[in-house]
Amino acid sequence: MKRSLFTPIIAAFALLTVAFWATPSFAAPKDGVHRVVLHVDDNDPKRMNMALNNAANVDKYYKTKGEEVTIEVVAYGPGLIMLHAGKSPVKKRIASFGQNYDNITFRSCGNTHKKMSKKAGKKVPLLPQAKMVQSGVVHMIQRQEEGWSYVRP
Repeated sequence: MKRSLFTPIIAAFALLTVAFWATPSFAAPKDGVHRVVLHVDDNDPKRMNMALNNAANVDKYYKTKGEEVTIEVVAYGPGLIMLHAGKSPVKKRIASFGQNYDNITFRSCGNTHKKMSKKAGKKVPLLPQAKMVQSGVVHMIQRQEEGWSYVRP
């Protein structure tokens, strides 16, 4: 009877050991700067505001701890409306972020912008806080490969 309990206990211990060593470390980066990329791909003011709330809350959390954080909000697809100068439902909040946070930036997808501009028959104006990247999705992939944390509100 002792022998029949021994094997499952050893197997469970081995499994837990492998799981522990395979789990990535979530400690602060070696340079001490936390990096977060937030993803917005919906033309939904609630989702846009949630992303902005997440950015402000993450900033506040790390500043309260005396730690640095860099945050990027990446908008593409229908979410690019967030950064559209004429249509953004969160334009005032983004302007406020530009004035109050030097560590929170906004990235707009060049692919989406090109498609929107073609459909509109003219270049779609973006908010001054928006910095264009070639592809929003590729930018997020690259950030994750660089060790940035990814959040989709």
